[in-house]
Amino acid sequence: MAAQRRTVKQRAVVVADRLAAEYPQAVCELDHRNPFELLAATILSAQTTDARVNLVTPELFARYPDAAALSQADPGVVEEIVRSAGFYQTKARNLIAMAHALVENFDGQVPTALEDLVTLAGVGRKTANVVRSVAFGLPGLPVDTHVGRLSRRLGLTKEEDPVKVETELGRYLPPAAWGDFSLRLILHGRRVCAAKKPLCADCSLEDVCPSSTMPRSRR
Repeated sequence: MAAQRRTVKQRAVVVADRLAAEYPQAVCELDHRNPFELLAATILSAQTTDARVNLVTPELFARYPDAAALSQADPGVVEEIVRSAGFYQTKARNLIAMAHALVENFDGQVPTALEDLVTLAGVGRKTANVVRSVAFGLPGLPVDTHVGRLSRRLGLTKEEDPVKVETELGRYLPPAAWGDFSLRLILHGRRVCAAKKPLCADCSLEDVCPSSTMPRSRR
């Protein structure tokens, strides 16, 4: 069935199935050992790479292994630790405020409800959905730049707003599949479907992708 003849939902299911075959282990590439570490790492990941965050967090978590410790941290010390992750003053402030809120409002534990997570400093829907889906195995569909870009290229949405993209994608797949689908789109975006030079000839989704650069005769 040609890409143009499938419904959007049918295309989404095909995309999900093929990505599951290509990336059987849907993994978050932020190093973490528990929900608190994942939450902190995801806050740090804004506008930088997971690889950069993974260079920063070992020292951060060694000094501040939990919310109670981080809530009492010297802002200047945290700033120096996270400096290379960019926007270090804002990120340090958010990390300490996040930890303080966990201690004050959630007994030092990371909450599972999205409406609670987004009350924390530095946490929007994307970060909340990362924590829900990765740390807790709950429904959550994080929409980062990769997920948004690939979803539009694959004709799964025309929306630019991440919340609208999340809502639209969520209609096509069961909630239990949301988190892994997002992780696999991210992996595919990093490895194959790059922003400037997508490797369409090497892409397992080429024949179902309306944006493919391959000639029609080869599709």
